[in-house]
Amino acid sequence: MDYTTAFPKSVCMSFLMLFAIGNITFATAQTKESKRRISSEYSARNLSSVSAKFVKEFDAKQIKLNAYAKANGLKLSEKLATGEDVSLVDIGEDGTPLYYSTFSDNTSAISRANTLYEGGLLDLGLSGTGMQVGVWDSGAALPTHQEFNSRATIADEASIISDHATMVLGTMISSGIKSKAKGVAYNATAVTNDWSADKVEVTAAAADGLLLSNHSYGIQPNNVPDWYFGAYIQVSQDWDEIMYNAPYYLMVTAAGNAQSLKYNDTPIYGKNSDGFDLLLGFSTSKNGINVAAVDTNVDNDGNLKDAEVATYSSLGPIDDGRIKPDIAGCGANIYSSEATDNSSYDTYTGTSMAAPGITSTMLLLQEYYSKLNSTFMKAATLKGLVLHSADDVNEKGPDYKMGWGVINAKNAAEIITNDEFTSIIAEESLAEGENYTFTVDAKDNETLLASISWTDPAGTYINKGELNNTTAALVNDLDIRITDENNNEYFPWKLNAKVAGADATKGDNLVDPFEKIEIENASGTYTITVSHKGSITNDIQNFSLIVSNVSLTACTAEAPEEIGIASVDETSIMVDWKATEDSFYEVEYKEENSEEWTTLFPEENMVQLEGLTLGKAYEVQVRTNCSMNIFSDFSMVKSFVFNGLDTDLAFELTKEELAIQKELKYTVYPNPTVEQISVNGELSENAYYSIISSSGTVLKNGKVDNEAIEVNSLSSGLYSLTIFEDGEQHSMKFIKN
Repeated sequence: MDYTTAFPKSVCMSFLMLFAIGNITFATAQTKESKRRISSEYSARNLSSVSAKFVKEFDAKQIKLNAYAKANGLKLSEKLATGEDVSLVDIGEDGTPLYYSTFSDNTSAISRANTLYEGGLLDLGLSGTGMQVGVWDSGAALPTHQEFNSRATIADEASIISDHATMVLGTMISSGIKSKAKGVAYNATAVTNDWSADKVEVTAAAADGLLLSNHSYGIQPNNVPDWYFGAYIQVSQDWDEIMYNAPYYLMVTAAGNAQSLKYNDTPIYGKNSDGFDLLLGFSTSKNGINVAAVDTNVDNDGNLKDAEVATYSSLGPIDDGRIKPDIAGCGANIYSSEATDNSSYDTYTGTSMAAPGITSTMLLLQEYYSKLNSTFMKAATLKGLVLHSADDVNEKGPDYKMGWGVINAKNAAEIITNDEFTSIIAEESLAEGENYTFTVDAKDNETLLASISWTDPAGTYINKGELNNTTAALVNDLDIRITDENNNEYFPWKLNAKVAGADATKGDNLVDPFEKIEIENASGTYTITVSHKGSITNDIQNFSLIVSNVSLTACTAEAPEEIGIASVDETSIMVDWKATEDSFYEVEYKEENSEEWTTLFPEENMVQLEGLTLGKAYEVQVRTNCSMNIFSDFSMVKSFVFNGLDTDLAFELTKEELAIQKELKYTVYPNPTVEQISVNGELSENAYYSIISSSGTVLKNGKVDNEAIEVNSLSSGLYSLTIFEDGEQHSMKFIKN
């Protein structure tokens, strides 16, 4: 069965219907109600079963570990001379003692999270307010540290306060009492826990609506047999099972710092000195995000200038060829809170620092999505968005060093903003035997990007001792393909573990629960198809689809013109304006001295203003909506006195309009624009300009001359160009596509 979906050229009616029922208050945080809505979508029976299994396993394991430690004269936990915290956490299937160890050896700028703050390049006003994140570590973070402002809570009665956990949490939520220690999501709250019962506690927290947790630790790599590296083992399966049964929950893990330590003498590729095949334990799970550390720099416009994986950051692949690590973030010389006392700090380096930077950046993306959509993204959507929008570095496509590249929150947020305008974010499902198909028009000569991401059922094959076994952990093998008007077929990226140092190729990906297709210099209409191979376990597979650099509407976000009164009756008037293509409109009107506007959302270029009172003066303004997030400024306010059938059919010009008509000296072109703008009009040597966002933030300024003004670093949207000359100022609107 085919599901054929043509994404409409007109605006989605669902948004119009949303507003038709009255004023909407968007949820912008993880309230009790939002957590309840998330939990209500889960199978309480399945999660309860998973939790009971982990509790039983944990109780039995504690007896086993205590006996093993006593018999072998070992400590259950200790701090090494290197500063790492280690704990005996399990005995492997082959009898190997498994230890967890911490991975310790400007985050928001590298991730571009700073572009999301108030006054940042996108000026979205995000800071993590009302959002909650979980941290599991060698102990609890110091909750009384001055940077946390009572926003950190020990959730599991952990008896040990950990320097490492305090550092990790500081990277995420420090308020910035010391400015260089400011966390990425500096107004968020957190629950902090030790790692001893991590699976049990995370299952309960996820069932209660937790969206993200950070785990900057893993199996200690220096005392395990080589077959463990890259293997899908029991703990890998356990975490995949948690995420599959709680599909809004996403686990973030650190890759580790073993690249140059030669721990794996028989890697699936190369020599031990090459640093490949070093990921262990839950880092080999399918459904989470595993984070590499990167050495890089970013300019003031948020552009990545260069990037290399850090020399300590552990490399993939997974033995079945999956792309791990997934993403890279800053891990070098991070100044953060420390647990010596409530006002202590230190500087840290390692993937332990890169992971919380990624976790808290994704928390901001969830905050933004919720702000616009009154719901949160599923974990597969959030993961897919981050991998889809990452900065690809070095050779094209992913690699086993830093996965899909360096996280770029600015790109991700712009995809959210432009949903239903130049991008698509959709959460869909595929039943056995079905295809999901739709067509899109590419934005000419840009790179068309399309990806699918899904939370896969836990793998059925568990490695119990076989070196470099390539059995795929993937259960439901979904596929994305794109065909153009000439029936050329485009395939997703893939890697081969056997040649881990080689560049990515394009073809049929058989192992990854994320697939991404890129078509450079795209032009025309393309058909995107999502299908599957074999059978679908559990009958249906949910997936998340993200597409960017497409043209879903011919609408341009320009304020309506030629606003007038079309007709009048005894209690209302019909207002109309010049129609624009593929648009709907937002109309506000009120009595002249009132502070409250009445809002209407007509599909056509006219609307009836009802309930008017004879002899009263009214004001009306109109703006164009291209999608729920893309809209123009309001038109100039038009005023009229309602006199029933005697109402003048021509609007009066406002004082502001008269002034503008008299003083307009300049125009800006091209408008809309992509790369640059120029000013048309006679300019003196003393003329200066400012570019101002819709929220009033000055983003760029300089002297006006005969040279064009570069605007390619601005995100898509509506801006004001203001000219200052000889004590006067003149403002013009322009659209950046």
